[in-house]
Amino acid sequence: METRTTIDQLRYRRILRFFAGVIAHFIWWELVMGRMPVTRQRALATRPQRLRVSAREFRVLAIEMGGVLIKLGQFLSSRVDMLPIEITQELQGLQDEVPPADSGPVFAMLREQLGDLSRRFEHIEPEPVAAASLGQVYRARLRPAPGMPDGERVVVKVQRPHIEALVRTDLAALRVVARWVMRYKPIRKRANVPALMEEFARTLWEELDYNAEAENAARFAEIHADDPRIYIPNVYRQHSTARVVVLEDVEALKIADVGALTAAGIDTKEVADLLLDAYFKQVFVAEFFHADPHPGNLFIRPGPPAAPAAGATPVTSSRPFQLIFVDFGMAVRVPKTISENLRKVLISVTQRDAHQLTEAYRDLGFFLPGADLDRITEAQEVVLNHIWGRNLLDLTQPDPREIEAIGREFRDLLYDFPFQLPQDFIYLGRALGMISGLVSRLDPQINPWRQIERYGEQLLRNQGLQQWRDRGLAGLLDMLRPYLDTPMRVQRLLEEAEKGRLRVQLRSDKETLRQQERLERRIGQLGWSIVGAAGILSATLVYLDRRREKRE
Repeated sequence: METRTTIDQLRYRRILRFFAGVIAHFIWWELVMGRMPVTRQRALATRPQRLRVSAREFRVLAIEMGGVLIKLGQFLSSRVDMLPIEITQELQGLQDEVPPADSGPVFAMLREQLGDLSRRFEHIEPEPVAAASLGQVYRARLRPAPGMPDGERVVVKVQRPHIEALVRTDLAALRVVARWVMRYKPIRKRANVPALMEEFARTLWEELDYNAEAENAARFAEIHADDPRIYIPNVYRQHSTARVVVLEDVEALKIADVGALTAAGIDTKEVADLLLDAYFKQVFVAEFFHADPHPGNLFIRPGPPAAPAAGATPVTSSRPFQLIFVDFGMAVRVPKTISENLRKVLISVTQRDAHQLTEAYRDLGFFLPGADLDRITEAQEVVLNHIWGRNLLDLTQPDPREIEAIGREFRDLLYDFPFQLPQDFIYLGRALGMISGLVSRLDPQINPWRQIERYGEQLLRNQGLQQWRDRGLAGLLDMLRPYLDTPMRVQRLLEEAEKGRLRVQLRSDKETLRQQERLERRIGQLGWSIVGAAGILSATLVYLDRRREKRE
């Protein structure tokens, strides 16, 4: 029988062999075949299929081996802002394909942690209702308290056997892979992969501490205590340990099941608004956010339908509901310096101040040393002017021709590409990307600009930076009001006149005018998540960079 040490060594070597093969494949096709005139076109044409095959092989390996590989695959599957769609699509299955561990060893772990289970639980279902990369969940019923006829329904989350050894082995192998990846200059220039790996590892070890998860749940309950529309399950600390956590069973409708929500009489637009409100409060106010908002961790509990007043005519309205968060293992604190600059980003976008927006992104670490900030500001001003006011559906489905129009104007930025990925944003960017996807599914026509304006006003009122407060709240709100009330076409006209760019077109030059109008209409519909991983401009340039590679 193999010892634990032998198993870990074999696992370590297998992970390294897999990634060594992936890297060798990349070197051959991208750095050798992709640079030879005779084979360049073939390398470009086969790239999507090769990426899909590599991602599929990783998914199969992760499902077979479990542990950190599944967690890594789940993390990468949500990074549509960083990775090709061929990879993210193949890895999305890891959100639902985690095979459960044998319940025998899991229950042995449970007894080791809690002792005689019959003294605590009236009943525990023998099969898990959910399996994750680090643990699995069982439904149960607690023994009734004195004077109570029935015990409370709970879920029992238990760590997988030997999970700590698996995590230690997997992280050791992935640290080696991170050092390999840093040998490639384009990656080394824009991301400190070993540092990102350490941030991933730190959060992973915190997720393994179920005492910390219980503390996180209590913290979220405090954050949302003043909003009855948001519900955090109760944690039964007397039945919980570092490897077992018992929580209130809050079975409800999944947030992504739009059909079920609609059938229950719930307005999904209100759900989208509440979800944005919750994350605004977590990120910008509490500086502590739920970092794993995939659809399996967010539920909607319908409330009783509102009864009409006596004698009143019944009015059709949305059914009340509660937004429920579960699984608090992955929660992240926003560093103070980061939170201050995030507020600055939000206020800058609210006022469409491209200069201040560039400063905020610079202070957050999105730009490489020596980046031309004046040129980036010019690009951000153009982007802001042409995407402002569009609904989320337009923003998430950009017209390639319109993006290319911006790219032609800022071709120099495209080729310099002076952007990098800050270490502190790997979880915030992921969470915001997942929230953006959920919101667009719940309400494709939502106008995020109204939310941004409202949040910007709230920050100015409650937590604005000192430099903003010095200028006076009333004056700042007066500055915001034109952007809320003035039609966008008139507002743009006024701005152009103030900058000396307004031109009078003679009637005889109608064709030139029509050409300018056509060019104007082409610029816009840029898919952008307001404080996502690389900001509004880098999303454009990533897309264009990939288009340029295909043309070459």
